[in-house]
Amino acid sequence: MNKEQIIEVLNKWNFWNKNFDVGVQRNSYLENLKKLVKTGQIVAVTGVRRSGKSTLLKQFIQMQIVQGEEKTLFLYVNLEEPTFTGLLSLEFLNTIYQAYLEILKPKSKPYIILDEVQKVPEWEKFVRGIHEKNEAHILISGSASHIVEGNMGVLLTGRWVHLKVYPLSFKEFLSFKNIQVQNTLDILSQNTIIKGFLREYLEFGGFPLAVLTSEKEEILNRYFDDIVTRDVSEKYHIRKTEKVKTLAKYYLTTFSSRVSYRNISSFIGLSLDSVERYSSYLTESSLIYFVKKFSYSLLQQEKNQRKVYGSDTGLINSASLKFSENIGKLYENTTFLHLCRQEKEVYYYAGKKECDFVIKEGKNVTQVIQVAYIIHENKKREVEGLLEAMTFFKLQKGTILTENVETEEKIEGKTILYKPLWKWLLQ
Repeated sequence: MNKEQIIEVLNKWNFWNKNFDVGVQRNSYLENLKKLVKTGQIVAVTGVRRSGKSTLLKQFIQMQIVQGEEKTLFLYVNLEEPTFTGLLSLEFLNTIYQAYLEILKPKSKPYIILDEVQKVPEWEKFVRGIHEKNEAHILISGSASHIVEGNMGVLLTGRWVHLKVYPLSFKEFLSFKNIQVQNTLDILSQNTIIKGFLREYLEFGGFPLAVLTSEKEEILNRYFDDIVTRDVSEKYHIRKTEKVKTLAKYYLTTFSSRVSYRNISSFIGLSLDSVERYSSYLTESSLIYFVKKFSYSLLQQEKNQRKVYGSDTGLINSASLKFSENIGKLYENTTFLHLCRQEKEVYYYAGKKECDFVIKEGKNVTQVIQVAYIIHENKKREVEGLLEAMTFFKLQKGTILTENVETEEKIEGKTILYKPLWKWLLQ
């Protein structure tokens, strides 16, 4: 393929002589992305498949153009472009770049955006070369298992920064439903509508396409299959795809619970070593997350059972088919994901009682959170678990997230704040 043909293909994907509908803007991510680009480092955008990475990159390009940048300063390369099949190599990346420079002739430092960069063997060498010569701003995207966990950490040490993209937060979900929440008055004036949408959010999750279309179950089932097949089985050359799928479904149906590799091994008929390996692959794909029990001993953190959470409540429900029965656990999973979006370091507490979330900032634990969908049914247990954690970490305040209770209670000189989950998610 010669340079003119390459540019002809790339013209379909770029803003050089056209505009694109880039969907509902995800403003918090866009602001973070802009800050990261200004560091001068390579920006790696990762996240679970179909969480909106490609759309976010296009929104970034559009935002920069609206703010005055020339359209020709942006080279967006979709490395899943069918025309490029069989051509992807380090040499081909260099040819694309040279074709862009010769034909588009950018007048100042350009932006190179490589989408699904892991498709190209040795892509790290191309990116490192451009970065070391300070020729361009570089943004790359892909799954964390392919780029952050791969050779990037070795070849590009100290040269990159990371933005992880999750499915829509509840606030983003509402904006996709044309419900704008900018301040307390917005929340109070629309609280009935917002609470109604929380149930849909818990049931179908936050994958952008699933939110916007009516074929939600079909889309979510396809996403699950794609993640297990393409991001796990194919990447790691696993022949027992059905076993991987069974393990993934096990985790998605036991979400918000402690799990034991040994028990799983006997339950689904996989060796303990296979369960451990496959589980690590599923976490690298961002399908599931594990949370460790808090301990000041790293050894104890590793030895104790972990709690498992899903990357999206829609995926969980597509696997478990028990939405009404699981709503309390869905509250907990949604809380966990919200803490992840805030880049919190999260553990669970287990002493005589249990507390769902321990948030550590630096060397100190700063928050403890309990999640109780209907508080009056298990109030004694939930309060005792929270109080025990507050005493252990010497905290005067703790939070219990509920369906609709909003109050404050003093017990043993400590303050417990009760907040509805929907309102806490919008803070």
